[in-house]
Amino acid sequence: MAPEKLHGRAFYESIGSPKYVVAPMVDQSEFAWRLLTRSFLPPELRTTILAYSPMFHAKLFAEAPKYRAAHFEPLKPPLVIPPSGDVQHQNLFGEEDAYLDGNPKIDRPLFVQFCANEPDMLLEAAKLVQPFCDAVDLNLGCPQGIARRGHYGAFLQEDWDTIYKLINTLHKGLDIPVTAKMRVLETKERTLDYAKMILSAGASIITVHGRQREQKGHNTGLADWTKIRYLREQLPPETVIFANGNILRYDDLQKSLDATKADAIMSAEGNLYDPSIFAPAPPVGQEGREYWRGRDGKGGYRADAVLRRYLNIIHKHVLGQDPPEREPLFLPTDPRPETDSAKIETQCTETEEDQGEDGPPKKKQKREGSEKEKKEKRNGKQEKCTNPNLVAMQAHCFHILRSLVSTHHGVRDALAKSRVGDIDAYENVLKLTQEAVKEGLLDYEKDPSKYEYPDPQEGEEEADPELYSTAAVRRCKRPYWICQPHIRPLPKEAIEKGSLQLSKKVKARLQAEKDEKEKAGLPADGKVEVVKTADKHANNGAEERVEAEIPKEGVICG
Repeated sequence: MAPEKLHGRAFYESIGSPKYVVAPMVDQSEFAWRLLTRSFLPPELRTTILAYSPMFHAKLFAEAPKYRAAHFEPLKPPLVIPPSGDVQHQNLFGEEDAYLDGNPKIDRPLFVQFCANEPDMLLEAAKLVQPFCDAVDLNLGCPQGIARRGHYGAFLQEDWDTIYKLINTLHKGLDIPVTAKMRVLETKERTLDYAKMILSAGASIITVHGRQREQKGHNTGLADWTKIRYLREQLPPETVIFANGNILRYDDLQKSLDATKADAIMSAEGNLYDPSIFAPAPPVGQEGREYWRGRDGKGGYRADAVLRRYLNIIHKHVLGQDPPEREPLFLPTDPRPETDSAKIETQCTETEEDQGEDGPPKKKQKREGSEKEKKEKRNGKQEKCTNPNLVAMQAHCFHILRSLVSTHHGVRDALAKSRVGDIDAYENVLKLTQEAVKEGLLDYEKDPSKYEYPDPQEGEEEADPELYSTAAVRRCKRPYWICQPHIRPLPKEAIEKGSLQLSKKVKARLQAEKDEKEKAGLPADGKVEVVKTADKHANNGAEERVEAEIPKEGVICG
C-alpha cells in the first residue's frame, strides 16, 4: 500500500521544515555541489538543507535516455531508470542500488525541477524521477532567451491556463507533491492573484523570486522582499512560501526570513560563490585550518579548503576512488624549517614545468598528448564525458576562486586549460591555489592593513544602497583567498558606466517624470530620477525595466 500523499504544510513538516534551500541552477546544482554545500554543517544537521536539482527539460528527459543518463544518476551503473509507470520494476530496487541523485543517505531532501509547456510530457518526465526525490518542481522563473524561444519558465507567466494544467496534472498524477518556482509580477496585487492560481492548481509550496522577469544581466537589480511579505500576509497560514533573492552571505538569511516572514530562504548565486553560505562561522579560536578570521574579526572559508573539499567529493562519490593523501592546509603558525623557502621554490619550479610553461617538459607533454590523440582517432571518435558532476567542475572552480584568480593568473590559466574529467588537471589547480593562499596568508602577517576594508566612519555619508552597490561591496569584501560573493552593479551604476542602455522611449518617459517633479518644486539635481528608479522595487515601476535593452543574460535560470 502506497503511503499517504501529503500536501502543503503537512508535507513541508514531513521533510523536516528546512529553512535553507539550494536553488535549482542549470548545470550547477548537481549532486556533488549539493553534497559540498551540506558538508559545512555537522552530519546530523545536513538534512536541514533542502536542495533542488538543476533544471531539466521535461520533453528531453522523457524521450531521450541519453539525456536522462547525462543529467540524473539515482541508480548504480549499469542500472537505469525504469520506464514511467512501471511500478513493478521500480519496486525491485533497494537502498543498496542507490547511487548519487536522491540517495536517501546523503542527498535528501531533494526536489527535481523541470521546465515544460506540455502537461502530459511533464507528467511522463516527473514519473521517471518520483521514486528518487521528495517533490517535483515546475520552473516558472527562468528569464533566459532560450526560455523565451522554448516558451517555458518565466515566459509562461501570461499563460495562466497552461500553468494551471501543468501543475494540476502533476498534482493528480504523481504520488509525491508538486511545487512551483515563480517570479513577482509588476504589482503586488497581480503577484498575489498569480500565486493564488498556482496554489489552486495543486502546488504544495511556492518559491517566490523577488525579481521580475526583466531583471537579469546588468539590469538584475535588487529583489523586492516587500512583495513576498505581502503574499505571506494575504495567503492562508498553511501556505508554505520560500523566498529567493538578495542573499549574499550567511547574515542575509535571517534578514530575509525576518523581512519576508517566509518559511525558508533559497540561495542561488550566493551559494555558487560561497558554498558555505548556510553555515555559521565557527567560534573565535576554533577556526581550524579551513576557516580564516582576520584581526578585524571578518573572515570566511579559505578557497583552498573549499576546493579541496570539492575535489575530495568528486574523488570519493563520482570517481569511486580514495582522494590522494594531502598535507594539512598551511597556517602561518606552522613551524617552518630553514630549508622551507628553498623547498617551496623547488615545488613552484616543478609546478611550472608540469604545466609546460617553457623548456623540454612542454615538448614532451605535447608529444605524449599527440600520440594519445592519434590513438583515439585510430580507434574511433573520442568519447565525450557527459557526467554532470564532472561537466560542472570548471564553472564551479571559477566561482570558488573568482577573487583569487583575479590576482593569480597562473591559477586562472591552469583552470582554463582543464578539461572535463581530467582530475589530475584539477589537482594541479588545487596545488597552485594552496600556494597562492599561503602567499596571501604570509603577506597578511607582514601587513594586515593591505587586506582590511574598514566600515564607514561615523558621520560618513554612504551612497543609497537601493541604487549603488558600494555598501554591499564594503560589507562583503574579503581578502582574495576567501570565498566571497560576487556583487553585481545595480542598474543605475550600470547605466552610468555604459553597461546598460535604456531605450529612447524609457529615456523620454524618465525625462518627462523629472520635468514634472521640477514643476512641483522638487530639486532638479538628478535625484528625482533616482527615487523613481528605487520606486520600481515597490509596485509601479515595472515598465521601466520592461523597456530596458539587456545585452547579456544572467546564469541563474530558476
